[in-house]
Amino acid sequence: MIEWLEHIDQQLLLFINSGHTPFLDTCMWIISGKFTWIPLYLFLIYLAYRQYGGKGAALFLVCAILGVVIADQTSVHLFKNVFERYRPSHNLDLQHYLHLHKFPDGSFYKGGQFGFVSSHAANFGMLIAFSLLVLNRNRQLVIGLLLAHILVIYSRMYLGVHYPSDVFVGTLVGLLAALLPVFIFKKVITARKKDQ
Repeated sequence: MIEWLEHIDQQLLLFINSGHTPFLDTCMWIISGKFTWIPLYLFLIYLAYRQYGGKGAALFLVCAILGVVIADQTSVHLFKNVFERYRPSHNLDLQHYLHLHKFPDGSFYKGGQFGFVSSHAANFGMLIAFSLLVLNRNRQLVIGLLLAHILVIYSRMYLGVHYPSDVFVGTLVGLLAALLPVFIFKKVITARKKDQ
């Protein structure tokens, strides 16, 4: 059963990774970048400011950072360092089938050695879940944030550095990591309203 699931995981990854073009290579590399999403982060802080004021926006930022730290450290210390599952880009049986991002110096982007779970998926999943649970939601915001998350996790598979199971479980880790920041945020906001 486990071998069958691993086979499906690998085949899905190879299918996603095989649909590469020079244009998509550039797009997916940008989407996967750490600084690409700064405008989104600033927009979410702005939404928190509109809804909760300056102190609420500051609290939103602190809780979001706390959540990302929880998601990131959990993905590394409770998963990557425990399961030690090689990324597809480090899997000797798979790597020669993969199309990897090529740097100008001729080297290839492979990510760290272990990939279960995806820290990108965990961190971004936490931020999306936290934002949707504490901010006023409308259809555009929900669709926009979910689409952003899908793009991020898809880019990690497209780049050949994560299996579908890596990003799926990583997303679940992110959702769970959002629970404490959401609790703290709502507790503090409720206390502030009572004091007013």
